[in-house]
Amino acid sequence: MSPVPYNDPLSSFSSSSSRSSAPKSHNSVPNFHPGRHFLNTKADSDAYVPRPMPQGKISSLRDAINSLDTQMADLMSQRQVLKAQLEQEVRLQSPVIRLPSELLSSIFVMGVLGTGDGDTIIVPTLMLVCRYWAEVALNTPVLWAKISVSPHDPLEKARRRLKRSKSCPLDITVNFAPRLDYPFSVSEQVMLAMDLFRPALWRTRTFSLSVPNRSQVHAALLQWKDDAPLLESLSIHIYHSIQEDHAATPTAPFFIGSTPRLRSCSFTSFNFGWDLRLLTRLRVLKLGGYFNGSTPSPSTLIAVLRQCPDLEELALRNISDVDSYPCGPPPSSEVSSSGGVIHLPRLTKASFYCTGNTLALQIMSQIAFPKMERLELCYLQNINPILNRLHSQALTKLSLKYLRIESCLFTEMTFVHLLRRLSSLATLEVVDIEELSSYFLKNLSTPQPWICPRLEELNLDGCTSLDWDALRTLIEARLPPNPNGFTRYYTSTTTMTTSASAAAAAQARAKAHYSNHSGVLPPQRLRSIDVTRCTQISWEMIQWLKMYVAEVRCDTPKGVWGENILP
Repeated sequence: MSPVPYNDPLSSFSSSSSRSSAPKSHNSVPNFHPGRHFLNTKADSDAYVPRPMPQGKISSLRDAINSLDTQMADLMSQRQVLKAQLEQEVRLQSPVIRLPSELLSSIFVMGVLGTGDGDTIIVPTLMLVCRYWAEVALNTPVLWAKISVSPHDPLEKARRRLKRSKSCPLDITVNFAPRLDYPFSVSEQVMLAMDLFRPALWRTRTFSLSVPNRSQVHAALLQWKDDAPLLESLSIHIYHSIQEDHAATPTAPFFIGSTPRLRSCSFTSFNFGWDLRLLTRLRVLKLGGYFNGSTPSPSTLIAVLRQCPDLEELALRNISDVDSYPCGPPPSSEVSSSGGVIHLPRLTKASFYCTGNTLALQIMSQIAFPKMERLELCYLQNINPILNRLHSQALTKLSLKYLRIESCLFTEMTFVHLLRRLSSLATLEVVDIEELSSYFLKNLSTPQPWICPRLEELNLDGCTSLDWDALRTLIEARLPPNPNGFTRYYTSTTTMTTSASAAAAAQARAKAHYSNHSGVLPPQRLRSIDVTRCTQISWEMIQWLKMYVAEVRCDTPKGVWGENILP
């Protein structure tokens, strides 16, 4: 094997003439020339010469890049424009946008007027959706028919709504609550409002006026002399009825023309001379805030009721008793001078709040109310004669479903005697009756026969004389029947049903079994009970009630410093 020749790495630095000579040792040092670079091994003609940098080409490349950026920006802007147009075209294909204006207007009317509270913010919100919705809202007069003038609703807003309502029937409200820091004159604002509404009174459907003083009402109503053929509801409320200016006119003249469609009147401290031409063919009559000389006599109220055979609701509140009426005849002569009993077949709701038991008795004794469903007797002192009158009506027909008695005096035997005739009563409220004893609850627990078998809600607020044992017996006695013991829904897990139809069938069989043994149907289970301010009921008793009654209202237990113990 021949040896590998050795090449010295430094031999490249030697001249070309020395390449043919014998190889030198690696310790030899090459010869460097002072005028030549040590890396240049070629001749002078092969030396590196740097190329000149073209200055114009860099600027042209940068200009080309900037031009591309500009074109890309223009294309992106065009893309955004096309994208917006595409979204608009897609929205135009939505069924909501393609709704006809008539149908969209009907939807607006149902959404705005269907709430019942008359929220004035909904209509401006609808107008902010789009221009089409705003045009539809502006061209829907019903949306602007509810007009209000108050410290928060200026006259300019009312004038704008009045113009947009066109010829639609109006619901007008003028309300200035009593305040001491009004920056304007209330009388002037009321007169300006009446001047604004006077040309539109012919199409007014409801009108409500609430002002502090009686003189302001009289001055405002003097502007109303025209007929109101569409007027259905009239409400006049005077806040300062007792602290009244004696210089004002005590009685307002007849202020209104013909009102053939008037069906609801609500007057508070408004003395109009009790002209019976206004109170004719009414369905709702609410009177309140009449004291001393402005109190209507029983004969006047009875004459009003005779003119309203279709009356559905009667409410008397804060009216002086007939004993203090200075100009009225004796009660006996008023009742004897009546022309018989007034039949009110549609009267379903009546309430007497602080009107005096004499006035309430004279009115109740002169009317027949077979379809009465709600009755409220509050702050009337002794109501035994009224309970006897209700019992007499119940002997023929009385479908009473709601009865509230608050802060009145009566005997429990008379009250229980009446309850035996009220088989359709579902809600019973006895509030602040401290004399009510356990005798009342024991009679509700006795099935001979059941008293008020459809009773579901019982309010015992402020009745502190009731016994806990009697209340517990009442709750247990009105539990749903059970075929095995009539104590609970289920006595074991085997009798439990998971199907609604099977549960209904089991309850029907339980009622049939119970009626076969006792001859009567079981009563309804109490669904709600109120024991607020019943200090004899402890918190443990409340917890027991919650086991058998779905809704239990009571006082929240307080701590030492008055804080709520439970959330």
